[in-house]
Amino acid sequence: MTRVTITTKKSSHANKFGKLIFDDGTVLDGMGFGYSTTVFGEIVFNTGMVGYPETLTDPSYSGQILTLTYPLVGNYGVPDPSIKDEDGISKFFESDKIQIRGLVVHELSQTASHWNLAMTLDEWLYNEKIPGISGIDTRELTKKLRTSGVMMAALVVSDTEIDVEKIKKQLLEAPKYTSEKFMDVVSTKEEKTYGTEDKSIVVIDTGSKNAILRNIRELGYKVIKLPWNTPFEKIQSYNPKGVVISNGPGDPQNCPDTVETAKKLIENNIPTLGICLGAQIIGLAGNADTYKLKYGHRGQNKPCINLETNQVFVTSQNHGYCVDPDSLENSDFNLWFKNADDKTVEGIKHKTQNCIAVQFHPEAAPGPYDCKFVFEELDKLIGK
Repeated sequence: MTRVTITTKKSSHANKFGKLIFDDGTVLDGMGFGYSTTVFGEIVFNTGMVGYPETLTDPSYSGQILTLTYPLVGNYGVPDPSIKDEDGISKFFESDKIQIRGLVVHELSQTASHWNLAMTLDEWLYNEKIPGISGIDTRELTKKLRTSGVMMAALVVSDTEIDVEKIKKQLLEAPKYTSEKFMDVVSTKEEKTYGTEDKSIVVIDTGSKNAILRNIRELGYKVIKLPWNTPFEKIQSYNPKGVVISNGPGDPQNCPDTVETAKKLIENNIPTLGICLGAQIIGLAGNADTYKLKYGHRGQNKPCINLETNQVFVTSQNHGYCVDPDSLENSDFNLWFKNADDKTVEGIKHKTQNCIAVQFHPEAAPGPYDCKFVFEELDKLIGK
């Protein structure tokens, strides 16, 4: 019988001054942890109970201050970021860095214990120069965002007293989330290849999670990850069996190059799957419209109905924009999935071409694996 050693570590970058300041003037006091700095971003909430290493490294959170609604965070620490799988893809993280601008929690566990522990949450944030704040009533904060919608905020962590009025002025002058262009930040700058198989799938990287790459590899395809603005002709030069347009941050209408590429993929009937932002991009390419949700869907417990089977799936989600359901009637798509809570669009299928898209995350990471079959649906399109 193998004995497992459980590693335990104590927080070393906590008990600082911390304030969370909203653009409506609201100021919340808390305990700062992680790195001492000031950041500005759109504040959002995630209802997941576990999975903060995957969540914090999801590029879809670029530009955002993240609130975790589960009351205690950090008790199992953080694994070693340097550990890779056999393809060289990070084993426990969804990208090569923390993507959020700041972290808001109710209670930071000052002791972390886990067999896979490499560092504490506050240590990880400190190493990557990300501020965190605890002692915040995250339930009340979430109610505020659900009522008012997401808003801009400043998160300040400091070793000394904080000048609130100065930060309020800086917040009003900070760039708005809706105006930021994220693709140059989150997308790969060069081609990256995983695997050596003859048959390949191209991933258009608009902020791709590593789990998408892992799931394609599990299907037995080589993965060729390309920049967000790669033209159709360049994609075709790789002779891929199919294409995946990935998840990512921000407004899909800020990705006109990718929308244009998606149009050509559809016209040429290349088997294509869109995920999250990729679903919105595909929607735009097929004459549907998109819009910004009041507070978005972020968590691992979002129920979606497959309208073909009337089966409900529990899904992992992270998005603030969505395909407009009213625009589908005059588009090239049929509704495939819808959200059981608010009836928003969760999946679409092209009426004539080999193109499908889902708003949720079939790759999970974190979250339930109920929807991994979506990758198999792409494989079926390729098999046609």
